[in-house]
Amino acid sequence: MPHVTVKLWPGRPDHVKKALAEQIAKDVAEGLKVDLENVSVAFEEVDKEDWGEKVYKPEIRDNQDNLYVKPKYEYE
Repeated sequence: MPHVTVKLWPGRPDHVKKALAEQIAKDVAEGLKVDLENVSVAFEEVDKEDWGEKVYKPEIRDNQDNLYVKPKYEYE
């Protein structure tokens, strides 16, 4: 605990994802006051064509109660 999943379009190299995962883990550990060793971070690549149905609608548009940072875009 805790575990963070970052969903994004494919195409970023592994070294970029690794660096971001390490930064996210540090920020989560600090923010939640937990040991860094207890934080995990994963990436899930979602094709642009699937973003609306797999991510935007269920996790952003229809999940406002659990969404603490809201994007300034709408996706069809």
